Amino acid sequence: MKQAAFDNVGSMIRWTEAPGIEPARVYLHGLGSMSAVYHAHIASHPGLAGRRSLFVDLPGHGISDRPEHFGYTLDEHAEAVAVALDQAEVTGAELVAHSMGGAVAIVLAHRRPDLVARLVLAEANLDAFPPATAASSGIAAHGEDEFVQEQYARVLAAVGPLWAATMRLADPRALHRSAVGLRRGSDPVMRTMLGGLAIERVYLQGEHSGELPGREDLEAAGVRVVTVPGAGHNVMFDNPDAFVAAVAGLGRPGSAVASRRSG
Repeated sequence: MKQAAFDNVGSMIRWTEAPGIEPARVYLHGLGSMSAVYHAHIASHPGLAGRRSLFVDLPGHGISDRPEHFGYTLDEHAEAVAVALDQAEVTGAELVAHSMGGAVAIVLAHRRPDLVARLVLAEANLDAFPPATAASSGIAAHGEDEFVQEQYARVLAAVGPLWAATMRLADPRALHRSAVGLRRGSDPVMRTMLGGLAIERVYLQGEHSGELPGREDLEAAGVRVVTVPGAGHNVMFDNPDAFVAAVAGLGRPGSAVASRRSG
């Protein structure tokens, strides 16, 4: 396990790492999740094995510290990840990021372009103020103290055993603040940042999640959008082979399978 202090009181962001060749792949999880749980099976797949892989837990989640004074905004999460990558001497990495982690990855790529050479985003949040059906909106709808004291246990019971297995390791206050920060978005908003990046960008949308809003505009900006068959929000669990193919770059222009239709 590796760690780096991300604030002025010594709070640690932590990650586990598998050795391999550079450039590194950095895996970021979503709200209430953990990186290794959601991505270790992807990194060890024969199609991806052999690359240096870092599984970073965002502040307030998993094995990372959860300081009460921290704001847990997208910018603050991105800054903490930057500290971890600087400590790990990572530059020009591939970021593989899910849901809220995808929003953090976009902000990081925008703020610290030296750290990121490629993005693979699985159902990443691109817009502020998502629909009321989004998990972050449901959490953020409550006041912080109300959520911590009353609603956290109800949310754990409602999300089902798989998500609850990692969410119960997240600090309730950090979970709420992260949801609020995700709902507020970034400035400029994540979708605008993503469209303006001059790196390879892949966006994975689960077939069961419906059509991605603004898909044509993203594709016009150079983002490769892939609809993953048989998948919902958790693409890496629902169709791991398609997830691996996207991370490996199969189907991108110039590859042997570029002519195949995604999804």
